[in-house]
Amino acid sequence: MHRSAPRLSRILACAAVPVMLVVAGCSSDSGDSKDSGSSSSPSTKKAEPTVEPAKFSSLPDACSAISGKTIEALVPKTKTKGGTPGKSSDTAARGGCSWNGLDDNGVKGSQYRWLDAGFTRFDSDQSLGSGAKRATDEYTKQVAKAQATEGAEKPAAKPATGLGEQATAITYGLKKSGEDFEYATVIARTGNVVVSVTYNGAGFAGAKSPSSADILKDAQKAAGEAVSAVGADDDGDSKESTASPSPKTSSKTTDKTTDKPSAKTTGKATAKADG
Repeated sequence: MHRSAPRLSRILACAAVPVMLVVAGCSSDSGDSKDSGSSSSPSTKKAEPTVEPAKFSSLPDACSAISGKTIEALVPKTKTKGGTPGKSSDTAARGGCSWNGLDDNGVKGSQYRWLDAGFTRFDSDQSLGSGAKRATDEYTKQVAKAQATEGAEKPAAKPATGLGEQATAITYGLKKSGEDFEYATVIARTGNVVVSVTYNGAGFAGAKSPSSADILKDAQKAAGEAVSAVGADDDGDSKESTASPSPKTSSKTTDKTTDKPSAKTTGKATAKADG
């Protein structure tokens, strides 16, 4: 009876070993399945925010953006009433037009005027930003460039109201070919389009040059018509449906209009005009 007790203890101990192994095995399987489940779960990626569609999908005809009546008033005796269009490889992104004229009054002197209107449009681009943002950057650059005109005398800049989302008017004097020219440049942004209007004038052969205030007033009038022309021909849904990338050439300057009067203009005053 006493000898069977140790034997019984050894049998129970041996029987317990498989139970522990089974428990350990189950525990290990449970951990593996948990790891497997976590690794197989799909990872979520945040979608990139889309840029705001551009407001305007086209530009107006630059030579028609300012009315004939205004051209006649601002540029008397203009040689080409329809204007001289600027060269552009992409008219949907950039356009311009200029007018110049000399009102020759013989011994009473002459009045020279030059007007230029330019338009630059930007598409929305996922990598470059919205058309409005890109136009804002261009607007800032053009304002700074006008203020830094070489040889400008007494340059002054001030906000211009009623012209798109933002506008600045820059005035200055410029002496060229012995004559005093008065300049006014109005730069405005409407949506994804930048509008730039430059107007200047001078008196020749003893005629009095126009005042800076008059030149600015006329420049703002022309700028108002140019800004209003943007989007006037759109079909009511001028926004782009997608923010597709635009070719790099569309945002680059492809032309540079000249403010020199034609060599065909009669009179010595014309040879002096370079504004």
